[in-house]
Amino acid sequence: MEYVNFGSTGLRVSQFCLGTMTFGLQCDVPSSHAILNYALDKGITFLDLADVYPVGGSLETVGRTEEIVGAWMQGRRDDFVITTKCNGPMGPQPWNRGNSRKHILDAVDASLRRLNTDYIDLYQLHGTDPNTPLDETLEALNTLVVSGKVRYLGVSNWLAWHLALALGRADALRVARIVSIQPRYNLLFREFERELFPLCASENIAVIPYNPIAGGMLSGKHVSGEPSQGTRFTLGNAAWRYQERYWHDRVFDTVEAIRGVADDAGLPMATLAVAWVMANPVITAPILGASRPEQLDATIAAADVTLDADLLARLDELTVGYRFGDADR
Repeated sequence: MEYVNFGSTGLRVSQFCLGTMTFGLQCDVPSSHAILNYALDKGITFLDLADVYPVGGSLETVGRTEEIVGAWMQGRRDDFVITTKCNGPMGPQPWNRGNSRKHILDAVDASLRRLNTDYIDLYQLHGTDPNTPLDETLEALNTLVVSGKVRYLGVSNWLAWHLALALGRADALRVARIVSIQPRYNLLFREFERELFPLCASENIAVIPYNPIAGGMLSGKHVSGEPSQGTRFTLGNAAWRYQERYWHDRVFDTVEAIRGVADDAGLPMATLAVAWVMANPVITAPILGASRPEQLDATIAAADVTLDADLLARLDELTVGYRFGDADR
């Protein structure tokens, strides 16, 4: 496993990051530990979490993923780069969510307890918060860096203008800067190529994209009709989100076209999809998810694949409509 520079920082991370949002719902504890062990054997030491995980759970299950990973890595914390996030609802009160100073300070302490650690390598805001002044949020995050509870700061699910504003305000306030962003990015969702990625290239922001195989859609395992049982398209209260994103006739048509390209190239679809993400020079480390250890084989194999210009051009032609938010283009 190669290591790559993490944006403008001195940190180096494994070229893949393991996503954990299925741990505790789709994957029970033994299955989660098996996936973690398998990823570690493959050299993945960069782990992505969030306090609201597992995705699709409820207020009764939030934090479970952090507990599972915290128990698994006990006694070997320094062998991993750990990222987690805050913003989502962690309790019934209105102050149990968002990017207020109160919630950020409460949330990081709760994550530290669940992870059984005294520091978090990368702490991300899981979304924006229109009800909290940005300066309050940035100053609260700076408090975490100064205290040593957090090493670096990142964001997830932010638009380009959100990130640009935060970078400017951090410089003006002379507080710790955002150094990374975690956007959704795959062949079926390319809108961030237009504004966010050029900003990241200009400011040397690390990009750690999630959903590189579109919730399994780009593995080719799903067929049109009723969503597949036991997958992200049916499990928990986030199933509707995945169906809304990808469960459409036009997407299935595109997937079939991509399948033809993969067959011509002699590659599994999942390998092709991740290799395409990695071919974008702005990408730092794609986040790979799995519900079984062996599912990681096809995606990790992308590290050894270089897509030639003709193949990239074919994929671009098939999916350019998803770059403009119009799949029928």
